[in-house]
Amino acid sequence: MSRSVSFSSRSAAGPGISQVRVSAVSSTRGLGGGSGLSRAGGFGSSSLYSLGSGSKRVSLGGGSSYSVRSGYGYGGAGFGAAPGSGSIQEVTINQNLLTPLNLEIDPNIQRVRKEEKEQIKTLNNRFASFIDKVRFLEQQNKMLETKWSLLQDQKTTRSNVAPMFETYISNLRRQLDGLLNDKGRLEGELKNMQDLVEDFKTKYEDEINKRTAAENEFVVLKKDVDAAYMNKVELEAKVDALTDEINFLRSLYEAELQELQAKISDTSVVLSMDNSRNLDLDSIIAEVKAQYEEIANRSRAEAESWYQSKYEALQVTAGKHGDDLRNTKNEIVEINRVIQRLQAEIENAKAQRAKLEAAIAEAEERGELALKDARAKLEELEAALQKAKQDMARQLREYQELMNVKLALDIEIATYRKLLEGEERPNPNFPKEIQTRELCSFNGVLVLKVLWLKSQTGASPGENVMLLEKAYEEGKGVVSILCSVLFCSPVNPFLNGSPPR
Repeated sequence: MSRSVSFSSRSAAGPGISQVRVSAVSSTRGLGGGSGLSRAGGFGSSSLYSLGSGSKRVSLGGGSSYSVRSGYGYGGAGFGAAPGSGSIQEVTINQNLLTPLNLEIDPNIQRVRKEEKEQIKTLNNRFASFIDKVRFLEQQNKMLETKWSLLQDQKTTRSNVAPMFETYISNLRRQLDGLLNDKGRLEGELKNMQDLVEDFKTKYEDEINKRTAAENEFVVLKKDVDAAYMNKVELEAKVDALTDEINFLRSLYEAELQELQAKISDTSVVLSMDNSRNLDLDSIIAEVKAQYEEIANRSRAEAESWYQSKYEALQVTAGKHGDDLRNTKNEIVEINRVIQRLQAEIENAKAQRAKLEAAIAEAEERGELALKDARAKLEELEAALQKAKQDMARQLREYQELMNVKLALDIEIATYRKLLEGEERPNPNFPKEIQTRELCSFNGVLVLKVLWLKSQTGASPGENVMLLEKAYEEGKGVVSILCSVLFCSPVNPFLNGSPPR
């Protein structure tokens, strides 16, 4: 299979001499005992405008090239034009494509298919490049139309500009038409190539299916041949056995017949004969012999017919058993297929079951871990709550104790402040021995021990109050205050008796 496509175009125009060149694009493909694929393509374009200075060239590799050169410059009053020429080579089709192909399974079919895919990609890329070229030419056409409008606005006396641009525009239009035709042709070729690829793919799949079916049929036929051969061997064995039995019975009956003939020959027959008649012994013996021969033949015929019927019955039975055996083998094959399918389903079910069991075990493990974590957190929270309750109870007890101590101390301090503020001088009648008086609150929290010293110590009331306040500040919980206080006032309630308990 081969295919060749070529395209070439060249144009030139002035005052900006423009030249577009599209080189040959060819693609060749072969299919046979081996396969080959070759393609070559090129694309080039160059243009020159006498409207300024500058040059630009763009080239594309990979078997294709594209170039643009432009120049600009203002000259005299004359313009030059070069004739444009364009040619499209005809599409040639190999006649071998019309002949039927001898398709065989090619071991390189995958490589050929990949090459066909690459060829389709290449054609798509070429088609995209042609589209880009068409767009570029349209842009050039618009640019030239703009230049033409600008030149018309300048109202110059150059009368040969309009025909030149019209010629150039017509050339560009011809090129555009050619590119559009090439586009349509390439689209058709692409569609044909895709259809051909699909046909090859369908044929390949059909051949694969036919090969699989033929292999299955070959296996079934081989099994049938083996079964028929086994039946043949069994029937041959039965025929040999029946032949031996027939020979045995034939020899047996022949021996019995000989014994009967011997008995007949030894038998003496007494006959009363009429002397008046002539006896024909030969005829009588012949008649008796004929009778016995008839009896023997009839017995032989009956035995042969019986054995023949028996043999035919055995053949019918063997054929029936052969059919039954064939049907049984087919049923066994079908049952084996069902068993294989059920085994595959069982394996799948076991695999799914294993996956589900693993998922369940993982979920249970995660659940147990989450439950353990939750229990640990719950225990931590309960412990923290219990600790917080204990701390709160302890703080409440301490707070209550401190409040009780504070209340008792406030009461005692106020009492002693009043007592001490009432003292003005030391009492000479105060006993010189140390008197210890204890003041206890009713809740048992505060114990005040007041040491009554001698009146000669001369402690002032302000110093006694400072001692009490210092003892209150230093006391925590159950406070014991030891004060050395000198009461000299006659109004002191502790002078006239024991302190309250």
